[in-house]
Amino acid sequence: MSISINERTFALHTKNTTYMMQADDYGYLLHLYYGRKAILPPEYLLVKKDRGFSGNPYDALKDRTYSLDVLPQEFPYDGSGDFRSTSFSLHTQEGVYGCDLRFKKAEVIQGKTVLKGLPAMREVNAESLEITLEDSFLHLEVILAYSVYEDVDIITRSVRIINHGQPIIIDNIKSASLDFVCGNYDVISFYGRHTMERIPNRQAIQHGIYKVSSKRGISSHQYNPALILCSHDATETSGDAYSMNFVYSGSFEALVEGDQYNQKRMAMGIAADYFAYPLGKEETFYAPEVMLSYSFEGLTKLSQNLHQGMNKYLIRDPYQGELRPILINSWESCYFDFDGEAIYQLAKSAKDCDIDMVVMDDGWFGKRNNDDAGLGDWYVNEEKLGESLASLTHRIHELGMKFGIWFEPECINEDSDLYRKHPDYALKVPGRKFIRSRDQLVLDFSRHEVVDAIFNQVCDVLDHAEIDYIKWDFNRSISDLYSSTTMQGKVMYDYVLGLYDFLARLIKRYPSLLIEGCSGGGGRFDAGMLYYTPQIWLSDNTDAIDRLTIQYGSSFIYPISSFGSHVSAVPNHQNGRITPMNTRAVVSMSGSFGYELDITKLSDDDRATIKNQVKTFKNYASLIHHGLYYRLTNPLHDEVGAYAFVSEDQNEALIFAVRIITQSARYAHFIKVEGLEKDACYKDDQGHFYEANVLKTQGLPLIIEQGEYQAYTIHLTKLKGEKENGKN
Repeated sequence: MSISINERTFALHTKNTTYMMQADDYGYLLHLYYGRKAILPPEYLLVKKDRGFSGNPYDALKDRTYSLDVLPQEFPYDGSGDFRSTSFSLHTQEGVYGCDLRFKKAEVIQGKTVLKGLPAMREVNAESLEITLEDSFLHLEVILAYSVYEDVDIITRSVRIINHGQPIIIDNIKSASLDFVCGNYDVISFYGRHTMERIPNRQAIQHGIYKVSSKRGISSHQYNPALILCSHDATETSGDAYSMNFVYSGSFEALVEGDQYNQKRMAMGIAADYFAYPLGKEETFYAPEVMLSYSFEGLTKLSQNLHQGMNKYLIRDPYQGELRPILINSWESCYFDFDGEAIYQLAKSAKDCDIDMVVMDDGWFGKRNNDDAGLGDWYVNEEKLGESLASLTHRIHELGMKFGIWFEPECINEDSDLYRKHPDYALKVPGRKFIRSRDQLVLDFSRHEVVDAIFNQVCDVLDHAEIDYIKWDFNRSISDLYSSTTMQGKVMYDYVLGLYDFLARLIKRYPSLLIEGCSGGGGRFDAGMLYYTPQIWLSDNTDAIDRLTIQYGSSFIYPISSFGSHVSAVPNHQNGRITPMNTRAVVSMSGSFGYELDITKLSDDDRATIKNQVKTFKNYASLIHHGLYYRLTNPLHDEVGAYAFVSEDQNEALIFAVRIITQSARYAHFIKVEGLEKDACYKDDQGHFYEANVLKTQGLPLIIEQGEYQAYTIHLTKLKGEKENGKN
């Protein structure tokens, strides 16, 4: 059993970790422990002492040593006398703030309770604990749900608020909180900007609050909804590391607080900005799920837990067990300037290179020849294409190619038939000049009729052509937050529910459809979207050297198979850098792999190179997408960006490395290789022999050739039986 209950002490056990909590004599739910496997509840960690101005619950009578202001809690809330960051705030119609939540009951269930309208890790193999807390005065129930994914060392947390009393307003709700009574910790967050997302930032936690958040309506380019708290001495291969990852795609907050006694509190949930959610009598509010994981073997093991957990229990992949199609996208090859014949010729040239699918990007619909018109009018511009979409897709399928198409269903241009007919469909404040971004507004997906209108248009396109894939884009943040029908404090949250409803209905109607998420590249790269879209365009920046950093940061949380990653033309369209074709391919192979260039204008030699790259990727794809991932260097600081994929049985390894810095009089760079079997011997494809122990302690030499940004691919297989003798 992964869950045990001993009176009012509750323990959750994964393969390598234990999580414990206890409802005490006053009915408060206290956090006891999260860490390495344990059996006995460590109640001795609850140190009680008079703390001066830290208040005491009325039930404690004259006992000044008992204060929720200093004790570790499972679900800290306003009104308890805890003045640290809390996970739950509300007020009543009379203006009374706070509540008083006490333990009511606990129940173990097989599987898990569905979070209505929200993505979550699947219930397969999961066992769950639901603890009900109650405010008997407000007639309010709070249900804390914990699900255990034992084999991948992941525990999920979510919250349901059930109101049996008078209407309330939820002002703040965090789905997960962790309290640490001692320890020196660093926090790792992931910041960035458009075209440079998820750069890791590590700093020590002292006193005060460290917070990352988004109030943009999307998880954002600027901060990712993931945090890692690790011991100050933690490395890739040693030390304690805890993670929180939000299964949600809207505005969020994630924080770590160092309190007056050097205790730490880590929490994650919906952003409080623009959030004031009314909850009437007998209504239920569902807070999104947070994935928790812990590793005592450093950051690499933590990442592997998350990668395996998402691949096994979160991501819905219509190509489960098969390689997803390698695609070529039309955007950087022709932008808005194309017709059906140009797309067909792109597909024909791609077919000759063994690429599987062509994607027609922005510009095929409405009156869309630039980015200031047409969004909202999802009908095929046959005059521009010179043929129907059915005709084009049929011709491409006759080549033996798959076909994909671009949509941006959540946005609208003022210059569109839909806006002229339904200006109220857009989020904007009446009578006020609104904010434009990319010359577009955001549709009010908090309204079912708006979602239905766009859904019907999209389905009409998909029903009348042979379409295997869609790229779902969203190219702005949400501002001018006003809905003509939805109560204003609900709009941000209900918008995300509308998005998820659209995606869920689309998948149900077209179960074999592959959807790739995108939001100006990586602006909505989160576990919530991965539930619906098994790959997400990692960044609009396709430069191979910048991608090393973007992929490095993303790899701390997200599986490599989810990275939308393409080879593009040089000079690069975003930063003008020129990198070798081999380097661009090596970097792009660490993902879903594809191309973003005009293959029709390449030489025969270049096309032959692409054909060979496609063959190479297909040979290694299973290892790349399903192997254990190891970060071997830090491209933010090191001369080389290097990483490895190792099969779970350690029989095979693939190492990719790219030289970032070029210096004269350098002859070799040594990469220490992790993940290989101790004492084993390996051989590369050229017949050279290596001992795993030596590669781990001394490294693998990369011989430096002339030229910038050279890339290396080393494939190793373990020798069976006794170590063979060989000469390099």
